Amino acid sequence: MSAAGHVLAHGLGGRTDLPMDGLTAIAGGGAAIAASFLALTIAWRRPRLSPDDGRPLPARLARALDARAPVVVGRALALVATALVVVVALAGPRTDQGNLAPWALFVTFWVGLVPASVLLGPVWRRVNPLRSLHAGLCALTRTPVRGRRPYPRRLGYWPAAAWLTGFVWFELVPPDRSDPRRVGLLILGYALANLVPAMVYGTSWFGRGDGFEAYSTLLARMCVIGRRGDGVLVLRTPLTGLMRGVPEPGLVAVACVLIGSTGFDGITRTTYWRDNVDPNSLGAGTLGLAAAIGGVTALYLGAMRATAALTGERPALPPPRFAATLLPIALGYTVAHYFSFFLLEGQMTVILASDPLGTGLNLLGSAGRRVDYAAVPPGLTALVQVNAIVLGHIAATIAAHDLALRTQPPGRAVRGQVPVAAAMITLTCAGLFALLSG
Repeated sequence: MSAAGHVLAHGLGGRTDLPMDGLTAIAGGGAAIAASFLALTIAWRRPRLSPDDGRPLPARLARALDARAPVVVGRALALVATALVVVVALAGPRTDQGNLAPWALFVTFWVGLVPASVLLGPVWRRVNPLRSLHAGLCALTRTPVRGRRPYPRRLGYWPAAAWLTGFVWFELVPPDRSDPRRVGLLILGYALANLVPAMVYGTSWFGRGDGFEAYSTLLARMCVIGRRGDGVLVLRTPLTGLMRGVPEPGLVAVACVLIGSTGFDGITRTTYWRDNVDPNSLGAGTLGLAAAIGGVTALYLGAMRATAALTGERPALPPPRFAATLLPIALGYTVAHYFSFFLLEGQMTVILASDPLGTGLNLLGSAGRRVDYAAVPPGLTALVQVNAIVLGHIAATIAAHDLALRTQPPGRAVRGQVPVAAAMITLTCAGLFALLSG
């Protein structure tokens, strides 16, 4: 595999030249979480984050955001862009150094979907090309767009969790994962496997079964622009979208897959992993990824069981109700690991898009350019990485504390958050260790 392909397909993340002492950062991060928890128990004694809070947007802006024209244009552009990526993947240059598809999928789309969703809302739901293809198939086959039967509520986010697990495995484990032909087949297979159940369950499938749309929509809960229960668009504080506390099957799995897979990405760049594990071993990579996801899941479920014991709740109730409070951690891990990668290696998408089929074109004037690695200095990368992990855990601690106050008497709520705080400190220190041990 080429050096560039290795960078693309494995370790979508941090730099190894960061000017930072690892032990100091780890200790400081853990102390920050502990201090924030103590401050919450003293100063935050009543719920402050309501899912129905927010200032309504001006009517003209709200109408513009809900207008159909941008959705139609966005879906058309997304469908054309996806088709182009598939064509380039299957018919373009055979190496990942010269083919647009792997960079467009793993960098521009997968990583770029995070800031787009957090800053702009559930953008993928509005432009998802699978929804366009589904509408066309329904028209051709005279199938109701809403489907022939309702989506089973018991499934919840489990299909999305399964899809995301499969995608992060493909992204991080197989040695030839950045091969353009494999990327093209992955996109086609993903589309087909989602369109089939969508013909049965209708558009409701995409919100819970399409891993990418579910991921984008969940992250959009932290967008400052949201929708109240009455449908009104409002300007809100980012954590209010996590406060509904409604048990949603599979949401714990989605969050733990995102956190665990990002942590595994960091682990594979530690000196211990590099010195002891064959990077081309499917078995070792698969077991490592499963262990990372399983470890995060066990830590969260263990904390929730302890919380239930301290508050007198039935153990089956807390995990799904508090699952949404894991989303800030997933966001923090993603930003920390992929910030510099997105801004640096993401330049390859623009460079290769200038000559997508390798025929000598220079459509954007960027053909032949090199990645400017000086665009993001190591100091800035270190600052973003450490703060993203710490602030993500602090935000999750705040959200969990407020939700506990909303659903429990104050005394029980504070007592029950002790295991959560311990889990947050553990995750923070582990995340920083994996991040800074490259």
